Amino acid sequence: MKRVFWAALAAFVIDQITKYAVIHMMDLSRIRSFDVFPPLLTFRYGENRGMNFGLLSNGDDAGRVFLIAMAIVICTAVLVWVWRTPMRPLAQICAGLLVGGALANVADRLIYGYVLDFLNMSCCGVNNPFVFNVADVFIFGGALGMVMLTGEPKSPRAKPARKKGR
Repeated sequence: MKRVFWAALAAFVIDQITKYAVIHMMDLSRIRSFDVFPPLLTFRYGENRGMNFGLLSNGDDAGRVFLIAMAIVICTAVLVWVWRTPMRPLAQICAGLLVGGALANVADRLIYGYVLDFLNMSCCGVNNPFVFNVADVFIFGGALGMVMLTGEPKSPRAKPARKKGR
């Protein structure tokens, strides 16, 4: 569980530092948008009051409380799963990234009433209208890693016995 804790703490802190640096120190909340590595990466200010792609984004307190509660329930379920299931170290780190990212977004909802987003990626003539944050990357990567890495490792093949003598 130490790996989970440290990965979660790292994800939480990295997300909060990047949000503070980009939104407050670089003044993205006032500037609203600027190109970082066009057209691939743009910083664009966003206030996400719902889930991914604006789902449940009616902006009322009941919806915010529901999303906070749902995130905490999911984090708790992931932690119980990790505690009960023998996992590879990398799967434990992925679980920590997922939990840390989710709790970083919960912190935003508690502090601001919404999740701060600032990353926008577009490519090849396709203009992506959605923004996300570093916590979202940790959540997605952590969930993907857990799905791909959780399970019993394959046992090594038995080596044929060597003959004694010569």
